[in-house]
Formats: sequence, structure tokens, C-alpha cells
Amino acid sequence: MSYPILLTRTPYGADTYFHPLGPAESFARAGYIFAFQDVRGKYLSEGQFTNVPPFHERPAAGDIDEATDTYDTIDWLLKNVPRNNGRVGQYGISYLGYYSTLGILSAHPALKAVSPQAPVTDWFIGDDIHHNGAFFLNDFFDFLSGFGVDRPVPTNRRDPGLRQDFPDAYSFFLHDVGTLANVNERYFHHQVAFWDTLMMHGTYDTFFKHRTPLPHLRDVKPAVMTVGGWFDAEDLWGTLNVFKTIEGAKHGSFNGLVMGPWFHAGWFLTDGGTFADLTFPTKTADDYHAQVELPFFEYFLKDKGSAPSWKAFVYETGANEWHRFDVWPPAGLENRTFYFGANHTLAVDAPRGAVVRGFDEYSSDPEHPVPYIGYVQSERGADYMGSDQRFAAERPDVLTYETAPLDADLTIAGPITARLTVSTTGTDADWIVKVIDVFPDDAPNPQPNPRDLRMGGYQQLVRAEVMRGKFRNSLEHPEPFVPGQATPLVYTLPDAFHRFKKGHRIMVQVQSSWFPLVDRNPQKFVDIYRATAADFQSARMRVYRGSSIELGVVEH
Repeated sequence: MSYPILLTRTPYGADTYFHPLGPAESFARAGYIFAFQDVRGKYLSEGQFTNVPPFHERPAAGDIDEATDTYDTIDWLLKNVPRNNGRVGQYGISYLGYYSTLGILSAHPALKAVSPQAPVTDWFIGDDIHHNGAFFLNDFFDFLSGFGVDRPVPTNRRDPGLRQDFPDAYSFFLHDVGTLANVNERYFHHQVAFWDTLMMHGTYDTFFKHRTPLPHLRDVKPAVMTVGGWFDAEDLWGTLNVFKTIEGAKHGSFNGLVMGPWFHAGWFLTDGGTFADLTFPTKTADDYHAQVELPFFEYFLKDKGSAPSWKAFVYETGANEWHRFDVWPPAGLENRTFYFGANHTLAVDAPRGAVVRGFDEYSSDPEHPVPYIGYVQSERGADYMGSDQRFAAERPDVLTYETAPLDADLTIAGPITARLTVSTTGTDADWIVKVIDVFPDDAPNPQPNPRDLRMGGYQQLVRAEVMRGKFRNSLEHPEPFVPGQATPLVYTLPDAFHRFKKGHRIMVQVQSSWFPLVDRNPQKFVDIYRATAADFQSARMRVYRGSSIELGVVEH
């Protein structure tokens, strides 16, 4: 008997931190050879590690990158591992998903199936470090505290790094850290080289552009199945855009998308039966492993079973159902616009006459930023991606717009477009738009109910995203706001697939801080990485009537 090889490449230690395909025993019984490798410069691999190293599309003689390393690894495995069948698959989650995407670019002819899972893809537009230029503070401070310290010699010892212990992230980042300019002086002491590098690249410059694989995903030969979660706080953007980029370019084999009701790596770490306050009727991760993951590799690496009959295998939250589509977003969507009206209404009819010239306003104070979660947390958890937003709706610096109770189910699919007209008394501002499912007052509580949840009026976050205002027209060339001048602001929130049930309401919240998930905007046009405490100022924000969100609605 001969068996295919399943390769995963990791920067986290191949002997202690690897992601076997799950459940691993299913693959073991089916018959696979697993290969785990430390990437260049990490743990027991020699060489110099580079964070998200660029891909060399036209390498000069002797050039190396993670694609050439993958090619050489596959070549070595085929020649030295007995009883392999000459076919290789690659997979990995998060950073390992990035290396899987680079594996596609290796173009090794034996690489027949690749599954980038929650792949790191672009660290300025939408993954991990930044979203639309806004720095994701709590995410990356914690990540680099434990990961960013240089490894002087090969070792299999996990470095404890420079981790900080703090019970309340909100207080720690507001009072102890203060501004980003304080991080080195107070915590990292220039021991984290990548932090120093980031602080020199405050726009979407060549440093970031060279580190995204998306422009190179052309003429893809292996079958690709990109996997992610609707509640992924780290790499939802990358998951969707790896799939869409391959789909929009020439590719020679299957290209599929799997999206479940999961947090980052939730399909590997849990059975997928719950998320935050939500409970699902099946163990969704088990559904995926049995119905999708194993059959994908069995077909493309062994010719067993049949080719996938779907393009997208996606979970509809709210309805709690799996669906298969021939295209994603699904065909036949109706683009429906919901306008912000007087008295905090949200309606499909645009305001007219004098009403459209009205506005709602609030004061945004960097000393009292809006928290991203309604309870005290230390490290950033994933729950906020679907959590109750009533804590935010009660704040005077959060605007809310709400429909009447729906008279029928309404399902949205695909990206969400926010079209705002805004102004600020400052010269910069962040704008966070949140789309929320408001449960009816008589919604039943879960049974059993150990946390004493009250689901009547529950405001479930469906999707949210931030736009750093100075990047509203260009991520490369930031622009200040003219104080008091009404200014258009249009940006896209990542895809969702959610059913608002009859009797529920659609709510939109707008705010200018989301702390400490996102670093504070001084509300002054400056280099925020070098801003001092004196640069931070309160500002008066206006959102004008006729601002809107556009949703893709599935016809039932």
C-alpha cells in the first residue's frame, strides 16, 4: 500500500504545536502520511525567520522564500519517505494557513490539494494587525508579546516571550500603556524587532503590499478548499479573499469555500456545537470534518469518492442550517438599502426633503472610549464577534438605528456596504459600523440556562468593521478631515450569511471607538504610532440622515 502525504508548515514548533486534521483518527484510519515542519528560522529549523515573508514571483538565482522552501520540502519528502503515492496535500490554520497559501504558489506538480484555513493574507487591509488601516491593539500586542522575540539558535523550547499579566485589558491599555509610542519604553524595550518595523509603516506601503499573496494567485493548479468561520476575529477577511481571488482568476482545478459558525480555528478546537451565547442544533465542526474535509482530501489525493458538487459549503447563522451553493455570494441576491432616518429609524425608504439634511451627533472622548465587549476581559476572546450589544446601545457616544419588527424572515448573504455622510470637529476619526440582530422581547431563554441569559431584546452582533477615517479615500495616502465639513465615507464590511427571523429587528450601531480591540484615534491628523498624550482630543461627530447600509438579500 502507498499513501499520500499531508504537509503542514508552522512557525510555532512542529513537535509541540501543530494542527492535525481533525478528527486525526479519521485520517489515520483512512491512511495518510503526516509531515510537520518548522518554517525557516523557527524552533529547530535553521536560517533567518521573517514575519509574513514576501513571495518572489520572478526569483533570481539563489533567491529563497516560503514557496521555494515548500517546493524543496515536497521534493525531499517524495524522495525520502517510503510508501508515499506521489501526491501531497497541504493544510494549516491562521499563520499555518498563510504558509498553505504560499504552498499553492510553490507550483510543485505533486501538490494536488491545499486547504488554507483562516489564512493570514493582508496585514493592513483586513487581517490581524490592521483593518482598513486601524491598528488592532489587543490582538497584536498579545501576539507579539509571546511570539516576536528573536530566537538566536535552533531550539525546541517555547520562549515565554514578554507577556504581560493584566486582569482588565481596557484599563491596562488605557492607563498603563496609554499611547502606542509608550510600548517600547514600558514593555518591549526594542526586544521585539517586528514591533519596531510596524511602527515605521503606518500606511499601506510596499512593506505591506509585498507581503500579501493575493496578486500572485493566478493559474492555480491544485484543488483548493479555503476554510473559515463567520465569527473569526483574526482572519475572516483573508479567508474570504483567498477564495474570491482564486475564483476571479484562472485556476485549473476545484476552488471551494467552507464557512461555519466558528471562531478562529473553532472547527479544530471544538466540536462546533456552541459559540458565545449561541447554541446550534448539530456539532457543526463534526459535520464539516465528516462531510467535507476528509472527502476533499480522499478525492484529490486518492481518487476515492466523488468531486465536490458545490462551490460554497456555508452555514446560515440565525437559521442554523448548512447550505451548498454553486457560487459565492449566492446567485440572485437583491441589493437592498436601509437608510438612517429621524428618531433613529432604519428603513428601506430614503428620507426626503428637510429630513435628509438632518443629522445625529455624539461626543467621542479618547479618555472614555467605547469598549468592544460588555464585561471585563484580559486577553481578547472571540466572543465579541457574536455577542450582545446592549451595553453599547446604552452609551451616549453610540448611535443606533433600528427597523420595525420584520413581518417575514430576511436572509442576508455576501459583503455589506456602509455608505455614510459624516463630519467631525477634529481632523481624523474612526467610524465603526455594526449590523445587529435584535431579538423580540418575548424571545425564550435557553434551557438549561446556567448563565441566566435573558434573550428578550438580545442584540446579537452579526457583522462589524472599522474604517480609520484618514484612509477613507486611499490606504496609501491618508487625508485629514476638514473640521465640520460633511464628508462621504464608503467602505465594505466582510461577508455574512445570516437570517433575521420574523419578529426580529435589524439594528445598525455607529461609534468612533472600539477599545481596546482597536487603538484609540487621537481625532487629530497625526502619525498615530508616534502620537503623544497631548495629541488626543475630544471631538463632536455627526452622522447625516440618508446614510445607509446595503445588504444582499436572499429571496426565500
